[in-house]
This record gives sequence, structure tokens and C-alpha cells, in this order.
Amino acid sequence: LAPTTPRPPVTARPASAEPRRTITAEVRKPRDLNFMARPAPAPEPENKTTPSTARQPDGITVTRPARSNATAAEEEPETKRVIRRPGMPLKIITPPKTPKSPGGDRNRGRLTIATATSGEDERTRSVASFRRRQQRMSGHRNDEPKEKIVREVTIPETITIQELANRMSERAVDVIRLLMKQGEIHKITDVIDSDSAQLIAEEMGHTVRRVAESDVEEGLTSDEPDLEEDLDPRPPVVTIMGHVDHGKTSLLDAIRKENVVSGEAGGITQHIGAYQAPSPSGDLITFIDTPGHAAFTSMRARGAKVTDIVVLVVAADDGVMPQTIEAIAHAKAAQVPLIIAINKIDKADANPQRVRTELLQHDIQVESMGGETLEFEVSAKTGDGLPELLEGLQLQAEIMNLRANEKRDGEGTVIEAQLDRGRGPVATVLVQRGTLFTGDIVVAGAEWGRVRALIDDKGEHIPYAGPSVPVEVLGFNGTPDAGERVVVVPNEARAREVAEYRARIKRDRMTARTGGANRSLVDMMRDLKEGSGRRELPVIIKGDVQGSVEAIVGALGKIGNDEVSARILHSGVGGLTESDVTLATASKAVVIGFNVRAHKEAREAAERAGTEIRYYSIIYDLVDDIKDTLSGMLPPTLREEKLGEAQILQIFDVSKVGKIAGCRVTDGTVQRGAHVRLIRDSVVIYEGKLSQLKRLKDDAKEVGSGYECGMSFENFQDMRAGDQIECFRVDEIRRTL
Repeated sequence: LAPTTPRPPVTARPASAEPRRTITAEVRKPRDLNFMARPAPAPEPENKTTPSTARQPDGITVTRPARSNATAAEEEPETKRVIRRPGMPLKIITPPKTPKSPGGDRNRGRLTIATATSGEDERTRSVASFRRRQQRMSGHRNDEPKEKIVREVTIPETITIQELANRMSERAVDVIRLLMKQGEIHKITDVIDSDSAQLIAEEMGHTVRRVAESDVEEGLTSDEPDLEEDLDPRPPVVTIMGHVDHGKTSLLDAIRKENVVSGEAGGITQHIGAYQAPSPSGDLITFIDTPGHAAFTSMRARGAKVTDIVVLVVAADDGVMPQTIEAIAHAKAAQVPLIIAINKIDKADANPQRVRTELLQHDIQVESMGGETLEFEVSAKTGDGLPELLEGLQLQAEIMNLRANEKRDGEGTVIEAQLDRGRGPVATVLVQRGTLFTGDIVVAGAEWGRVRALIDDKGEHIPYAGPSVPVEVLGFNGTPDAGERVVVVPNEARAREVAEYRARIKRDRMTARTGGANRSLVDMMRDLKEGSGRRELPVIIKGDVQGSVEAIVGALGKIGNDEVSARILHSGVGGLTESDVTLATASKAVVIGFNVRAHKEAREAAERAGTEIRYYSIIYDLVDDIKDTLSGMLPPTLREEKLGEAQILQIFDVSKVGKIAGCRVTDGTVQRGAHVRLIRDSVVIYEGKLSQLKRLKDDAKEVGSGYECGMSFENFQDMRAGDQIECFRVDEIRRTL
């Protein structure tokens, strides 16, 4: 209750004053007890004497300060309260006076301890609440009705509720409320179909443009040619290709004056390396080093697709080899110029002329033989011919007039990808168009992310990368597949939309490849019947880079036949984890780590479960071991070797033994425990083992030709005189793939 104004002090009543009149039940007039049913009496006039305003004796004055009518009106109802009960004396209650707070009217209506304990439950509104209400009312009177903005909403086949609300510029809670009216309970992260999204958008007054799911990628890359004034010269991209051990990495080391090959397992390259080196004139040249092993076909194909020039390295002492021929095919398919580098000319048995002649068989005619293909004799060991090779590369680049626009958004290709335990997913990207900046939002296949860092081939952080510059990109949410296109997108919503669409397509393809859940029972029974005799070796593969894992999976897929094969349960980039070991334990699979090691938890889990983990750093050894394991799973070849023949002359019944065949050996020898075949009238009636062989009454291991003996057969008693017996031995021959 609002505090009341305290009354002024009243002068003390003298002792001789007349005592206050007391109203008792005897002097009170009788009343109707049914007073509650009658209306309340009219208020008494102000000049009427009340108990509180009784006549004072003479000489005693009560002085009161003058008060405003408003204050008196506010305090009069609070100064006294008269309680009348039937049969009880009249009771007058005067509420206690609370001192006025220093804040004045500011604290009116505020609930305090004093007001809470005074028994007054009513709480009036404060001045501030009245002021806020007046401002609200005045604001509503001045506000004009706002016109709703109608937007054109693009709706794909599936969309999340949050994304739909963002495209309509509406609150997600309003979208969920409309869905609840339709009987559907959703969260903002739930995915709804295009029909539901269209219904919601039209309900909110927007127009809808339906697009197919494949239209998500529309406008992701621009195929419009760049303006001539925006084009600037760029470094050429040169891919080094050739057969394994022909000196590709050593040649690149000699150009870069580095020593990469010494750090490679077995001295062979097993992933793509991208570097930049200066030419004699000072211009930069980007080199891509590809593996030469047969398993890395896909890597060589990727290297040929992103390159401007292919340098084919052929060893002068070895000549044209299978991977050399394959590299020629890749270069022709990519329609890029080819330069021949005849390496190892410092060796005593080097024969460059032989290399030129062998290249003619594959439609490669070098300049020295009247053709157009440039050739250089080089030695990575001594450095001979390297300046001439670099000058030839620069000359070829000038002829090609390589230029690019640096002012557009960056685009490139993932050359290699790996999962670094300290840095997360790392992708080696060759920028081909535009400029890639730190902080850009990029999409590569089914992965996306914000570029956290760009690292060049020297290991230094750079703020941006222009055309033909290879960089390591950090910031992807997952490891992208090698060969995927890297594109800069305007925002995270667009990146997430494209990545989710691609991941869904990838998942559908994998489901279709493995059969999926829509296969009929007939298909499943047919596959079960066809594969009933096939044995599989389950394998889990983890590698250091995406290209190596891809090459291993491809190499293992080529091993095997209709009887045995390797089945890849899981493959990925990064160290071996506890979940990999758990999967291997459940499926009895072999765990392979290529240039990676198992985490501590994975090692402990493998020791407890007895799961084998094999580590490799050279792909030769890995392929050979898996091939040997599959060869051991092949059923052996059975070879039959004839020992001898015999003829049954007479049948004897022996107690506790059964029937014994008295025979004469007609050819070769018969041996106890050997395989026998019983022939009657040119029909084989029994094939089994010779269980007992006796000569006279003694057991014999073998009986030669011309001798008589007694025979009994394993689980067979139906012998007759005149039957022919063939004795032979079965040898098991181990098969190999």
C-alpha cells in the first residue's frame, strides 16, 4: 500500500477531561441481523461525530495541517476501517502509519518487507509501469501498419527448417509453429521435403521457385572467359612422369637443389609432390612429381589433367617400360605437350639412341630424328643437361602463352590430401584460376571449410596463393578426395548445401555399388549361391595421404580370382584408431597401416583382442604380403598318382573283422592307407581307403606285383570275386595367384 502522510502531534488530554464514551451492547440499538442482504448504508456526513472525532473538552485544541483534497481523498479510505459483526461490539481498526521513503513517489507500489508483513496483499502499479504503458500506447497510435515484404524463395528437394526460415527472413519458431498446426513436430535442424517447404512459404505470403537437387551446383563455377585486360602471365605447371626408379624425384631434387628422395621409403615416390623452382631467367616453374609404380595409375592421370607440360623421364640404361607407355597415354589423353628427358646418361651402359628408337614404336618422334618432340639428355647425379631442360620448359611455356586472371575467386584442384593429427585435414591444392585467400570459404567434393592457413612448398605461411601456386590448405571439415575441384563460395550456407548434396550422391552411389537395401530376395539368393565357394580376406586400410590409400585399394582390388579376393571393409586417411581395431576384431579383418601408426588406445585394444596390425612403408611389400595371404587361402590342387592294380580272387568271412578280399597284385604295388577304387563291370562302385593289408597272416605296409594278399576296405563289405582294384595316392599342390 502507498505510504500515508503522518498526522501532526495531538496535544495531551488533561486528567480532568471527560472520559471517552464507550458503546456497549446494552446501549446499542437493536439491529436487523439480516444486514448482509441489505445494501450498505449511505456514508455519514463529515460533520457527524464519530468515535475518532468525539467532542473534546474545553481548553483542548487539536491542530491539523491543511491538506489538499486529493491527498485527503487518497488517505481517507486507509485511515480507518470499521468492522461490524452481529452480537459483537463495534471495532475500529486504524492501520499503522509508515514513514515516507526518501525516494518519494518513486517507490509507490514496490513490495517491501514492511508492506509484505503488514497484511496488505494488494499491490498497485508503479509510476514507471504507468509511464511505460503510456509510451506503448502512444507508440501504437503513431505506428503505421508495415507492409510485408514478399520474397522469392528458392527451394531445393530437401531443406532444413533453419535454412528455409533464413531464405524467407522469417523466424524459425514461426515455421515450426506452422508445421505443428499440420501435426508435425520438428526441430530447426530437421530436414523437410520441398512440398512441405513450399506449403510453409506460401502460407507466409512468399513466392516459391522450385529447383531440382542437381541445380544446387549451378553457378558454382563460372565458365565465362576472362577479359583480355585482366589476364596476367602465370608460371607453367610441369608434371614429371615415367617408370619407377627411372630417376624422376632425383631429377627434381637436382633442379630444386634439395634431397627429397633420401627421405622416401625404398627410394620410391608414393604420393604426389608439388614444388616451385626458378628457371635460369628467374621465372618460377611449378613441378608436380608423380609416382611411377603401377599401383599409382590414378595419381598419374590426375597429374596429367592439371598440368601444362609433361616431362617424360626415361632411363638411358633401361629404355621404355610399362609405366612409360602409360605416361605417354596420359599425356595424349590430356592433350598436353610432351618433353623427353633421357636420364642416367652418366652410367656406363647408357644407350640414349635405344630410347629414341623405342619411343618411335609409340608415335613419339623426337627432334633429333626429325620430329617435333623436344628431347634432352640429362643426369640427375651430375647435373648435366639440367639448364638446357629448364630453358626448353621456359621456351615451351612462352609458346603456349600461359595467362590467368588473378582478380577472380580462387579455383583449383586437390592434388593430394591427408589427415594430420596436429593440424587436421590437410589438402595440397594447385590454384589454377583466381586467387585463394586465407579466410575464404571453399568446397572440395563432399567437404567444405574456411581456409585457416595457406602453406607453400617451403613450409612458410602465406596470406594468399595465385594461379599455378601449389599450397597446403588447412581448414576443411574432412579429408577431400584427391582430384576434386576446389571452389570458393560466398557463404557457409551455400558451402554446406553443396557439400551435403554431394555427400548424398556419393552415399547413394556406394549403396548402389554394394547392392543397397532394395535388392530382391531372388538377387540375394543368387549372389549367395554364386559366392558360396568364394573366400574373402577382410582388410582395413589406413594411410598417410588420400592418393596412397586410393592406390592401395585399387591394387588390392586387382589381386584375386573367382575363388579368393580381398574385401576392403574400411579405408581412410590418418592413424589407426580404436574403432578400426574394434571393427577388425568383429569381422576378423587384417589391419594395415601405410606410413601411419596406431594410437595408444588402438594398440592396447589390439593386444587384448589378439588382432594383427601390419605396418608398411613400401607398396611393393604390402601387395606381395596380401598376395601371399590370398594364395594360402586358395584350395590346393589335387594330383592323383597311380600306385598299382589288383584283382579279387576270393572272398573270406572272418569273425570280428568282416569280409576279407583275397587278391593278387597285377601291376605296381598296393600300400596300406592308400586310396583305392573298386571297379565292377567297368563301373566304379567304391572309392575310399585301404584300411588293412595282410601278407599271409602278417600285416604288411605294401605288397608288390605278382604277390597275393588280403585286403579290407574302409566302410565297405560288398566285394565280389573278379572285381578290379586300383590303388593310387593323392598329392596336394599349393596354388599361387
